[in-house]
Amino acid sequence: MYVAELRFECFADTTINRAQTAINGFLEALRANGQILGREFAISFHDAEFRVRLMLPEPQSLAHRYHSPWVKQALQALTDAKLLAPREKLLGQDINANESCLETPSWQLLYTSYVHMCSPLRSGDNLLPIPLYHIPATFNGDHKQLIRWQTEWQACDELQMASATKAEFAALEELGSCDSDLFRRGWDLRGRIEYLTKIPTYYYLYRVGGNSLKEELQRPCPRCGNKEWRLSEPLLDMFHFRCDHCRIVSNLSWDYQ
Repeated sequence: MYVAELRFECFADTTINRAQTAINGFLEALRANGQILGREFAISFHDAEFRVRLMLPEPQSLAHRYHSPWVKQALQALTDAKLLAPREKLLGQDINANESCLETPSWQLLYTSYVHMCSPLRSGDNLLPIPLYHIPATFNGDHKQLIRWQTEWQACDELQMASATKAEFAALEELGSCDSDLFRRGWDLRGRIEYLTKIPTYYYLYRVGGNSLKEELQRPCPRCGNKEWRLSEPLLDMFHFRCDHCRIVSNLSWDYQ
């Protein structure tokens, strides 16, 4: 990932509120299209200029060719608020973050965690994140539904990792059950992405708990009951199970690793 700074200059009299609304709308449209990463953006104001630092999947993530209809509409809203189109300055690569996947994968999966802010769509060949603007819009012109699913998955993951309240058990149910609302929405999004990209796309089903290692190694696919989904060698050193029929990958319970 890369760090960039955007500068918004006023070209006529305006108000802080009008500028703030237009800039926030523009940033939210970029986020919904996968062009910027993260949830919170600090905007500073000095000498009639607004500045914001952002995380990008690639150096060219803000190129006009990647803009969704909503980003283009938000650009017009900046003009209406008396702001010039933003000037971009690439500050450099984030040394603590993964690079994006640059090649078309042989298969891909939806995978995230509460510590990741990158794209939830990963290459199945190397687990590198795939920038969402490189695939067709999943719904209504961008990827807002996918970003929303990622936010909910990460919220559940953080709750279960904290292990401090009864909410942990509800969160684990959402992460690890094929009957949960989180699974249903994510699995449907997975199918939509596979249809649009023509690339086999899987859903990562989180697994923790179990009664014993022996029982865990013999557990079937929780969606279709396939008993042959256990792999001889884990994929990417992480996924010990894969059901090609259900398009699900899962790990050996973390309790037995």
